[in-house]
Amino acid sequence: QVQLVESGGGLAQAGGSLRLSCAASGRTFGDSARGWFRQAPGKEREFVAAISWNAGTTYYADPVKGRFTIFRDNTRNTVYLQMNSLKPEDTAVYYCAARPYNIAATPNDFSYWGQGTQVTVSS
Repeated sequence: QVQLVESGGGLAQAGGSLRLSCAASGRTFGDSARGWFRQAPGKEREFVAAISWNAGTTYYADPVKGRFTIFRDNTRNTVYLQMNSLKPEDTAVYYCAARPYNIAATPNDFSYWGQGTQVTVSS
């Protein structure tokens, strides 16, 4: 079983930055793709960014392109989401997820999920 624990959420002002971390533990697998999703109140969970196991491929949702960066440190089993130029519409609970092998961008493709971390952006 794989456990994912997010950290780094909190309150930021519009235009500010936050960095989220997601540490994996348990029966971790080295060749895992990782993703970040978010869910705002009353909305469905939506894709934010994903990264392949060797960081050679990344995907981003259109609303975050150019503002968010996903990267990983496999020596620490940790994936990060650097969020810059934050907007109030980025307010949501952010979840990290993992799946074996190939990168993906839909929630149903991911097998393991963290508990989520709240990000709130004030205007």
